[in-house]
Amino acid sequence: MVSVPVEPGQWVKRGQILAVIDRSVQNQQIASASAQIAVARADANLAQSNLNRALKLVERGFISKADVDRLTATRDAAMARVNVARAQLGELQARTARLNIVAPEAGLLLTRGVEPGQVVTGGPTVLFSIAKGGELELLAKLSEEDLASVALGQTAAVTPVGSGNSFTGQIWQVSPIIDQQNRQGTARIALAYAPELRPGGFASARIEGRAVAAPMLPESAIQNDERGSFVFVVGKDNKVQRRAVKTGIVTAKGIAVREGLSGSERIVFRAGGFLSPGDKIKPVLVKQTGS
Repeated sequence: MVSVPVEPGQWVKRGQILAVIDRSVQNQQIASASAQIAVARADANLAQSNLNRALKLVERGFISKADVDRLTATRDAAMARVNVARAQLGELQARTARLNIVAPEAGLLLTRGVEPGQVVTGGPTVLFSIAKGGELELLAKLSEEDLASVALGQTAAVTPVGSGNSFTGQIWQVSPIIDQQNRQGTARIALAYAPELRPGGFASARIEGRAVAAPMLPESAIQNDERGSFVFVVGKDNKVQRRAVKTGIVTAKGIAVREGLSGSERIVFRAGGFLSPGDKIKPVLVKQTGS
């Protein structure tokens, strides 16, 4: 590992380099593959020259048609070796370009398990952990009876230990099983980013007794960057504008939007990553069912 330019607690963008891996060996392999292309191209040029001379001689009867066919096959094989060498070089270059470890999503870097100079090998070791969009979750332990009374979409007021502030979250998953030892199950509560919420800490949760209705959008409609989650809203002039949102539960139908939308807006479902605020589009309306 050559360098690790990020620290825990830092916000990172999607595609941002988290660690740079030494590629001296790969660079030598690329140089060798480039030389192989030059060798193959020289053989192809020689084969083409031999074929050109034979074509001139066959008209004068000094060489047979069979010899011309053999020289043509030799030329074709030499050209094929050039293409193989180019493909091998392209593969090496592609592999080398992927050596750097990059952030798969924008979010808050929680842990860093690698240092400069460290040798990294494939395996189950986690090098970095990122909270996508800064979102966290609370694993709430509930009794068997309480677990049966909660449902997806219910809100919960979460209070970290040692803090007087409460934060609103939503239950996005309820454990399908009960632990046989303590007779408890787990309700997973999604929480938006807040500095007071620290991964690994403890908190209490007060779960509300009613579900929340919220617009549901496909995952492709939700964009994320260092400023948080957002969608592109299409105005009457077909120009798109950024709208910050807070997401909730994730279901098979899509992602619930807790804040930022009323449900009546026209939202860009796909290709939002290619747009910027103010861009004018030609929308194709798609009816979204469910809420």
